[in-house]
Amino acid sequence: MLRSLLRGLTHFPRVNSAQQPSCAHARLQFRPRSMQLLAEDRTDHMRGASTWAGGQSQDELMLKDECILVDADDNITGHVSKLECHKFLPHQPAGLLHRAFSVFLFDDQGRLLLQQRARSKITFPSVWTNTCCSHPLHGQTPDEVDQLSQVADGTVPGAKAAAIRKLEHELGIPAHQLPASAFRFLTRLHYCAADVQPAATQSALWGEHEMDYILFIRANVTLAPNPDEVDEVRYVTQEELRQMMQPDNGLQWSPWFRIIAARFLERWWADLDAALNTDKHEDWGTVHHINEA
Repeated sequence: MLRSLLRGLTHFPRVNSAQQPSCAHARLQFRPRSMQLLAEDRTDHMRGASTWAGGQSQDELMLKDECILVDADDNITGHVSKLECHKFLPHQPAGLLHRAFSVFLFDDQGRLLLQQRARSKITFPSVWTNTCCSHPLHGQTPDEVDQLSQVADGTVPGAKAAAIRKLEHELGIPAHQLPASAFRFLTRLHYCAADVQPAATQSALWGEHEMDYILFIRANVTLAPNPDEVDEVRYVTQEELRQMMQPDNGLQWSPWFRIIAARFLERWWADLDAALNTDKHEDWGTVHHINEA
């Protein structure tokens, strides 16, 4: 299958920021708020069961799942397989820019749920990261393709539907424990990172080039991690996360999580009630272009 063929070309190593391609910058534009809760309640009512079939292998999903391609301003430009999006090759050294989401799920004690990606993952295996990170897909029911008007009013029903789908797939969290109206969309992050080890002698075969939608949620959930996706889960306080991320701990972290932890997470988490319940930390009109992971 796909995995065995590609393993002959390279390993699946970690991020080396010196080798990763940079992401293009683009003009930023502010977009105002609108009525959020009404649209989210409508999304909850209409969501229904997902048509996505998650019982396939990672190789099959890489070929079947269609990511949403965008430009640096998050305008939709097309769709292509997850496999094609994540290839870092001479003719495509930064992959293809596509939409993603990163969920940060907190319990009622304010602890953040982390996961360690499965060792068998094709991209960024065995790294620690936030609760769930994946992609909204083209051609799904419910629709996961957000229009810029839905970004402008903060509803992003597509990103939230994708988050609910993947939280169930990766962590076994039932959809009824994750109402769309409980998610808070904060902002977007544009970053690019190759999956490379510092000692690697070859260029990366894989990487991420994403327009990442940041979603916060507080919920007490039941967990049944999918071993094809997740090796370990852990709830942590802010101080416990700081200790885990100390270099001498030897833990590896996803590039998107390291960016968010370094630039945004501490102030959002320290003000969690406001981040979840007010517009204080919402920045829907900005795409944060990050050139390093």
